[in-house]
Amino acid sequence: MEPAPLYEDVAEAPDGGRAFYVRAADGTRIRFALWRGGEKGLAVVMPGRTECLEKYGRLAGKLTARGFSVAIIDWRGQGLSDHLNDSTAVGHVDSFTDYQDDLTAVLAHPEVAAIAGPRTLFAHSMGGCIGLRSLLTSDTFSAAVFSAPMWGLNLPGPNKLLAPLLANVGVALGLGKKTLAGQPKGFYLTREPFEGNNLTHDRDHWDYMRGQVVKYPALGLGPPSFQWLKGALGEFKYFNNATMPSTPTLMFVGGDESVVSARAIRHHSQNFAAGKLVEIDGARHEILMETPERQAQCWAAIDRFIVENQ
Repeated sequence: MEPAPLYEDVAEAPDGGRAFYVRAADGTRIRFALWRGGEKGLAVVMPGRTECLEKYGRLAGKLTARGFSVAIIDWRGQGLSDHLNDSTAVGHVDSFTDYQDDLTAVLAHPEVAAIAGPRTLFAHSMGGCIGLRSLLTSDTFSAAVFSAPMWGLNLPGPNKLLAPLLANVGVALGLGKKTLAGQPKGFYLTREPFEGNNLTHDRDHWDYMRGQVVKYPALGLGPPSFQWLKGALGEFKYFNNATMPSTPTLMFVGGDESVVSARAIRHHSQNFAAGKLVEIDGARHEILMETPERQAQCWAAIDRFIVENQ
């Protein structure tokens, strides 16, 4: 598959990274980036909704410094992978299982498949939803790290009850590829101020994430579609009825989480046979992009986890 662009000027990624396009089973073109040469196997980074692989350039640096090769995926409809109608206005997926096809295509790429050693999952937010489905349906990963995994949404009050109805009715009315009613237009990072944001207390990381979509708007993404919501809710129901995997798993949740359901994370974490949940006091959604003190807590736990599972 042909090479793909990698915006290194905003990614702050380690040297040696290359980006590629690969085709998923349905023909959708998926971009991913790869850093080879680690002796500890491959770390597969699964971004959250709206995100691009450049956002995880700093994480790639931390992981390569710890001896991993690293692959980061742009999910379909995000980053520079194929979008619905070539537009960043709406975040859409026909089915959440399509994301599993994206993952399969990336892992099957010859340069990825050639990397020796175990595969370790590093997943954030929506990536945590995709990653948990992978743990439940395959033996691809020997260990997993989840940051604020989207195993439920933080829907206040009646919205929790209305969401399934809204999603089902919207799709039934033929609005599946349209954005949810009442959602603000544009990109959260460029629309909202740093003060009071729901992602991080760390100004440096906020400016880092925001700067990427300001310079390259094609890396941003608008609100989700009705079909995306229906798919997400279906995954949550699936998880509620599943036996959690036996894969060694480290999970993080922030004390100031307001994007995904902290309650769902705490609930499911109790049912992992080899799982540990670490709560980071006061952290918002971007736990690995929080203040230096909170990042240090995370990485101390990750380093212990890596040693225990190598």
